[in-house]
Amino acid sequence: MEWLNTLLQGMLLGGLYAMFAVGLSLMFGIMRLVNIAHGDFIVLASYLALLVVNHLGFSPLASLLIVVPLMFCFGYLLQRLLLNRTLGTDILPPLLVTFGLSIIVQNVLLEFFSADSQKLAQGDLEVASVGMGSLSVGVMPLIVFCSALLIIGGLQLLFYKTSLGRAFRATSDDQHTARLMGINNAHIFGLAMALAMAVVSIAGVFLAIRTSFDPTVGPARLLYGFEAVIIGGLGSLWGTLAGGVILGVAQTLGAKIDPGWQILAGHLVFLLILVVRPRGLFPRSVD
Repeated sequence: MEWLNTLLQGMLLGGLYAMFAVGLSLMFGIMRLVNIAHGDFIVLASYLALLVVNHLGFSPLASLLIVVPLMFCFGYLLQRLLLNRTLGTDILPPLLVTFGLSIIVQNVLLEFFSADSQKLAQGDLEVASVGMGSLSVGVMPLIVFCSALLIIGGLQLLFYKTSLGRAFRATSDDQHTARLMGINNAHIFGLAMALAMAVVSIAGVFLAIRTSFDPTVGPARLLYGFEAVIIGGLGSLWGTLAGGVILGVAQTLGAKIDPGWQILAGHLVFLLILVVRPRGLFPRSVD
């Protein structure tokens, strides 16, 4: 029963990792953009939530009402004003620019918030649990996992049931032909980044509630997101969820065996899957 509880906790942790990864999957799937600053934007959202909680008196979950729209607008403007200028056949300019953004975000956060760790307290909800037979499951991890399901399901519906989704898919498949058909690629890319940032903001708030954070933890979140995306298969949203769950389960099982193995176990599983299935478990081309 103890091992079953460990598996369940790993699955719930995978929901958070999936939210880290969804934004990366969106950006790469639509724009072929690899965002090195992605993890730092997650942490930026955590600090925005901290400001809202401390200065406006909102609860951490209620801060999403402000943080999500702010990050959505920030993402759109960032893409339209800066990142669109770097896109092209060469993958190096976006990598260099987002690497620079990563350094800037970290140093700005260090300047304004110092290197001290922070955490958002959600009160009784953090320690509340529900019984599932002989298991006791935390309410907050369940909320995170269900949020991941809703976000991925909502994005899936957006991509395949709406005109905006068709524009996203057309631009992803062939930017030049999409432009000839009257699609404004720059606007579509801006909306894609805005959506990615909205998901990032939700992940950032959940991260801040779940654990402590500081300005330098972004690269580790980026790594978990990349691993979840690659395990699941590039371009597959449900694959991203599967990748996050696999990574979360691997880490919790590793920690169960030996606390020092938590992070290493996740990396080893990632490498094993990469050797067996280099394109991931559920690449978009075989969906």
